[in-house]
Amino acid sequence: MWTIGARAAFAHYAFTGISRHHLRQLVDELRPAFAAAREGRLYARRRHERRRRAGAGRLPALSFADRVVATLVYLRLAIPHEALAVVFGVDRTTITRAIGQIRPLLAARGCATPDGVRLHTLADVFAYAANAGVTLRLDATEVRVRRPRAGRVGRKAFISGKLKQNTIKGSVVSDADGFTVWCGGFRPGRMHDATAIRTEGIDALLDCWPQVQVLVDAAYRGLANDHPGQVHPPPLPPPKTAPEPVRQCWRQKRKAQSSQRIPVEHAIAEMKWWRQLQRFTGRRELLPETFTAIASLVSDRLITW
Repeated sequence: MWTIGARAAFAHYAFTGISRHHLRQLVDELRPAFAAAREGRLYARRRHERRRRAGAGRLPALSFADRVVATLVYLRLAIPHEALAVVFGVDRTTITRAIGQIRPLLAARGCATPDGVRLHTLADVFAYAANAGVTLRLDATEVRVRRPRAGRVGRKAFISGKLKQNTIKGSVVSDADGFTVWCGGFRPGRMHDATAIRTEGIDALLDCWPQVQVLVDAAYRGLANDHPGQVHPPPLPPPKTAPEPVRQCWRQKRKAQSSQRIPVEHAIAEMKWWRQLQRFTGRRELLPETFTAIASLVSDRLITW
């Protein structure tokens, strides 16, 4: 009886990070994709057409709604799989398998926009910004990850020069209201912010959409030099010998640019509320999927659930 009450309590906003109404909508949205993926796995295993009706056979130990709730609680609070297994009354491997099935479905949703369209790629974001007249905000963030074992090739690539820790860097794009419209460009923490976003083809997108404006910080000054008039970094500081009125004017311009760019910082902070993005202790190759899944959930606040 205690387990049933605990499972119901885990559907609360304090554990999942979303309202119960949002949770119901999310379950209905993901159910067809989950059923299709499950049928594909079964077909690949048996290598022949189904011989009995859908739904026949042994009932699953964990319902689909419980799988979604367990995944959200894991992403939100980073509760160990073994602890979730105790609450849901199943084996630990069942929780691990459930999270591995639901997390890709969340990551594939993309980021929501006010008109209901979901953006999946950086090209989608530039097309949306060009059509809606949105000025984009771009910044990068780093998530601490487990250190690669000794002797592994490329071990030093994860050491961040800024944080002095092993990290993976991701790029985030938001609009003027602080809503996340894209996250990607995941690279080892040693890579520079501008280099990470260049690997996603932003130079070609800026050339293709010359009307799109992007606000960035000082780390992207090289990108701004290649695309003047489109990419706007903070103003360069005047010489130390400059008179005080000149320096005061520079400080005012820098503050104005920072005030316009700050929504992307708020978007990153909103995603960092989820414990998995504060310090990721899982396999490093799963961080991009986890980051994208959380971004899709956070962007849902644009939609009236």
